[in-house]
Amino acid sequence: MRHDTRPGIPPGNILDNLRTAVVCMDEALTVLYLNTASEMLFGVSARHSRGEAFDRALPYLAEHGTRLAAALAEGAAYTERELHLAAGEGDPLIVDCTVTPFTQSDGSAALLLEFLSLDRQLRISRDDQMRIQNLANREMIRGLAHEIKNPLGGLRGAAQLLEREINDAGLAEFTTVIIHEADRLQNLVDGMLGPRRPPNKQPVNIHEPLEHVRALVSADLAADVVLVRDYDPSIPMLSADREQLIQVFFNLIGNALHALGHTGQVMMRTRAQRLFTIGGVQHRLVVRVDIIDNGPGIDRDLLPRIFHPMVSSRAEGSGMGLPIAQYLIHLHDGLIECESRPGQTVFSVFLPMDSVSGA
Repeated sequence: MRHDTRPGIPPGNILDNLRTAVVCMDEALTVLYLNTASEMLFGVSARHSRGEAFDRALPYLAEHGTRLAAALAEGAAYTERELHLAAGEGDPLIVDCTVTPFTQSDGSAALLLEFLSLDRQLRISRDDQMRIQNLANREMIRGLAHEIKNPLGGLRGAAQLLEREINDAGLAEFTTVIIHEADRLQNLVDGMLGPRRPPNKQPVNIHEPLEHVRALVSADLAADVVLVRDYDPSIPMLSADREQLIQVFFNLIGNALHALGHTGQVMMRTRAQRLFTIGGVQHRLVVRVDIIDNGPGIDRDLLPRIFHPMVSSRAEGSGMGLPIAQYLIHLHDGLIECESRPGQTVFSVFLPMDSVSGA
């Protein structure tokens, strides 16, 4: 008989690629193992959690010790749907949880806990719907913009010809107004169309475009407005279009500063995030850029529509800044999300780093 001598895949590597959060505990309810999805779900480090009592390592489970001990004692598995977990000041979690007792190789009892984050599933579903809606809006805008451009060009040309034939200065002033307004509409249409080229992706340090925008806006900051940086210097280079990232961050930071008015704080924060799903594709690693302001927040009725074209909370706004920013990030296979409440608005930009040049 032929034996396969090829090295196998360590079980830990397999579990670290699951979307389901997996936790193992021994008969004393001491944590033996956490996979990567568990680290992300509970906001803990596997290295520091191993060997710790479950309620210290995973505060979200602190109130469930009696049920876990009973499962061990009775050897009975159970599942709870839409289980609400809370831990101090941490964000509450809604999960489906399955607890399964099993016997280790040394004969001792242990527990296997599996958690499926319903918040995550709802977010993925919402993001997918938003991407589909944005693509549909994009096609509608392109079609409308092209329909506008042709008659607009004819209108401007006719006004120029008329201007040459008019000798009355008073009447010529009206043709000047027509030409000026036609040019203004042309600029608006060009803005609706967005970039006319695909991203020119090159190795980029994510902090370089952020710092470029910070330098641009710092010159006009109000005296009582503060820009704060919270960067993770360990984030590697990613493949992206620097100019398009500058446009995105300029829009997001500019909006945050406008929301503050004359006083407040805007934070620029960067983090690496593992196992993040965008458009139905799970990426092993993404860079997350948060633009956070402590302004009044976005109106609840407006929040679901902020990435729709022509939607703006400002009377002078065109309503195209955020849709174009979202489109530019989509060209990078990424995503922009927003969460807002009075006192804190967070725009989060997610950019995959699976195919990184120069990393």
